[in-house]
Amino acid sequence: MQWRDEGLVIGVRRHGEASVILELMTKAHGRHLGLVRGGSGRAMRAVLQPGNQVDALWRARLDHQLGSYTVEPLQSRAARLIDHDFALHGVGFLSALLRLLPERDPNGELFEMARLIADRLDAVDQAPALLARFEIAMLGALGFGLDLDACVLTGSRDDLAYVSPKSGRAVSRDAGEPWRDRLLAYPAFLRDDGLGRPDATELTAAFKLTGHFLTRDVFTPRGVPMPPARGHYLIAVAGQAAA
Repeated sequence: MQWRDEGLVIGVRRHGEASVILELMTKAHGRHLGLVRGGSGRAMRAVLQPGNQVDALWRARLDHQLGSYTVEPLQSRAARLIDHDFALHGVGFLSALLRLLPERDPNGELFEMARLIADRLDAVDQAPALLARFEIAMLGALGFGLDLDACVLTGSRDDLAYVSPKSGRAVSRDAGEPWRDRLLAYPAFLRDDGLGRPDATELTAAFKLTGHFLTRDVFTPRGVPMPPARGHYLIAVAGQAAA
């Protein structure tokens, strides 16, 4: 059996002397692995860099097998991103998040979000906000979605300023004022549909919000720490903002 799909490279590991196991986030087939024969050669190494986009043909005798990939480059981003530390850390961060998804579980919306982010990883004024939103989308995809549309106490959709660290539900500014020290800030840019240009304080609050629920609901139950790439990315972005 076989299929052809567009994929974002999120991981490569050596297999034998000349081959690699390629991990892609594909548009129609989800996170999917396959063997690339000769993938450790110089020409293919340039194609199989995390963040690059490829056209992938997957073949296997049976559906449950690892199978093999034949890939052709569609969009090479790695050469552009290598000039920026924060962008390289961003590739690792994005890839680590995508690896949380179950294998072979299609999610076209997350693929499109990841592709958009990959295109903007070298834009320090855009990528952090997109990644914060992506973490919220990942929580939803993993079954731990936050309820951020209305105040849990009043039902109001206006002036939402906090999120309960226990329930993951939004709280309005007035209703949450008595407990503000116990609540997580809900930055305004996360409530907008546009790309948004948050300042450093808003970004810190956003990643504190998403980090709390990722740690509690995703990483701790799996017995693994938060991916180091996330911390490296946030430090690199903070350094870029301070420059």
